[in-house]
Amino acid sequence: MGASLSPEGAPPVFVAATSALRDALGRAPAEITLHEIQAPARLAPYAFAIAGGLSRDDDEAASGRLILLLDPAGHSAWEGTARFVCYARAAVDTEIAIDPCLPEVAWSWLCEALEANHAAYRALGGTVTITNSRRFGVLAADGHSSDVELRCSWSPDWAETTGAAGRRGWRPAEAVAQLHAFADLLTAMAGLPPRVCGVVPLPSRRG
Repeated sequence: MGASLSPEGAPPVFVAATSALRDALGRAPAEITLHEIQAPARLAPYAFAIAGGLSRDDDEAASGRLILLLDPAGHSAWEGTARFVCYARAAVDTEIAIDPCLPEVAWSWLCEALEANHAAYRALGGTVTITNSRRFGVLAADGHSSDVELRCSWSPDWAETTGAAGRRGWRPAEAVAQLHAFADLLTAMAGLPPRVCGVVPLPSRRG
């Protein structure tokens, strides 16, 4: 059985969350492709992974992965037993890539996507990397390229995974909100209008 499938004996919150995420994959906006992929096996006892991507004019505009990890033993850095890990990248124009504000803007896309979708989170952290590639020799005809890359993780603020007593029970919609935030992050990075209000996208890359 692959690591991305809910294994026998998995905690109920993990089984319910992955079921809700699978159901939501079929309701993704037409412009974005989301599908389940093999999850990494060594990050946590239970893991579930989704890949996403958007294309414009037959070229990949943005892509990424969202991974749900669950370790019943918990981690102090997670502040609980569950963690979402996210990777996203997009091609950008050189004029945008050299803007010193781009890292802060890219980070704001993530925060705004989480807030706009009411995806409750804790212990959010990550990095934004800007790369500029110059090609030479036989590759010179392909031109130069620039990319923005976001690597981050956060803990879902779920009563069942934070050990917070007295809070209302977890609902499947709370897992779906995390997926919607991931989708809105990708659309913002691709320069497309977000699924919900509140996320300001990157200007569309010129062809």
